[in-house]
Amino acid sequence: MDISKPDTTVKCWVDLYSDKMYSWAFHKTSSKEIAEDIVQDTFLAAFQSISKFEGKSEPKTWLFAILNNKIAEHFRKQFRNPTVTESQSGSSLFDTLFDANDQWIKEQRPKEWQGEQAHLLDDVAFVKVLQGCMGKLPINWMAAIQLKYLEEKKGELICQELGIAPTNFWQVLHRAKLQLRKCLENHWFKK
Repeated sequence: MDISKPDTTVKCWVDLYSDKMYSWAFHKTSSKEIAEDIVQDTFLAAFQSISKFEGKSEPKTWLFAILNNKIAEHFRKQFRNPTVTESQSGSSLFDTLFDANDQWIKEQRPKEWQGEQAHLLDDVAFVKVLQGCMGKLPINWMAAIQLKYLEEKKGELICQELGIAPTNFWQVLHRAKLQLRKCLENHWFKK
């Protein structure tokens, strides 16, 4: 492959790697449109900086490094500038869960989930409900949940990636888990 002709090289890379890159971006963002935009931005960045590609790594490795940086950049932007509708804000959820003294309302206390939970993530129907519940979270809450529990990253690293303070991160996680639990109780465990 001749990198002295960047337009030909990047077109070849698009043909070779775009499907895998899209799959990875979709896995990370859970949004078709965002994944497509991030992959497009990745190839644009690769085209603009192809002169810096020295061939010391495989093109796929280099492109995925750019892609992962674009994904992290996306989540940082979303976290710093969230667009949250009133229904996503969770404030009404907290009003229904806690009293004026910030204590659990007796009827709303978390209940023991019945049945076998050990293999829930192997259950396609449960995963669909979980994804639906995650989709109802504000984007910054969903990013924190994905990074912490699905990608199993350390809190310190997540705070760096999202550009937030640890106290803010733990508060977001707490609120997101409460909302997810309530959604799962309403859409899965009350079957």
